[in-house]
Amino acid sequence: MTTLSEPRIAVLVPCYNEEKTIGDVVRDFRKTLPGAQVYVYDNNSKDATWQVAEAAGARVRRESMQGKGWVVRRMFADIDADFYVLVDGDGTYDATIAPQMVEMAQTQHLAMVVGRREHQSTDAYRPGHVLGNRVFTQSVAFLFGTSFTDILSGYRVFSRPFAKSFPVFAGGFEIETELTVHALTLGLPVAEVASVYKERPAGSASKLSTYKDGIRILWMIVKLFKNEKPLMFFSILGLLAMVIALVLAYPVVVTFIETGLVPRFPTAILATGLAVYALILFACGLILDTVTKGRQESKLLAYLNAEKRQQD
Repeated sequence: MTTLSEPRIAVLVPCYNEEKTIGDVVRDFRKTLPGAQVYVYDNNSKDATWQVAEAAGARVRRESMQGKGWVVRRMFADIDADFYVLVDGDGTYDATIAPQMVEMAQTQHLAMVVGRREHQSTDAYRPGHVLGNRVFTQSVAFLFGTSFTDILSGYRVFSRPFAKSFPVFAGGFEIETELTVHALTLGLPVAEVASVYKERPAGSASKLSTYKDGIRILWMIVKLFKNEKPLMFFSILGLLAMVIALVLAYPVVVTFIETGLVPRFPTAILATGLAVYALILFACGLILDTVTKGRQESKLLAYLNAEKRQQD
């Protein structure tokens, strides 16, 4: 049995075409976490990423399903450790704070510690990405609660119970959003640590598409809102439908009161249909809210059972 003072630490590095940076990333984390095992998962790279990572001392594995989410799913399933350090292979994150993040997770019994990015150069963190991250972070805070100021950070430490009970559904860069919302909806203990965010070395290119991945992240937030807060989601849609129904019905009702006639049958039928639709949406929200509560309880029990097995 592994003692609390000597946890097994796995550094997980998903990679796609990072031969320029992966060697330094592996060496930096092997230096700052000498007892940890570094795993690099190559995601169909077309360059020498896996050869460079292997030469630097990492254990290299392959994941054929394209996308960071698929890689994270495979990592959590394959690797057994007490704490997992997830970091991108682009060399932009500060390896020196990894011991602090792991120590926080261990001593404070945290499910997840996020490395909050702090940059000094606009080349490291483009203004458009900063704005997008702020918008997404505020949206998640409004819908699910406030615990993070950087929900899209790729630098995180997880406890074993979190990694082994987390049901990964995201396929791409929206994985960070899913990780964040999972922790917030279950009320798991989490924390943030400031981390220097560096610019990419020369010759290294970002794989993040500002608009394409931004839309995917936004769509993930909408889906998670529907799945985790169905009563609020369907109530908003139902309220919108009811308001439209009342606006359409108003002149029809006024005409009926004044003349006793309903000359605009199509409008009356549409308004009635929208009102019925609004009531159906409210009912769906109530039913799905009950289902969601049961699903969240199951996920929380899975997390607690994994934690108990770790302690045993």
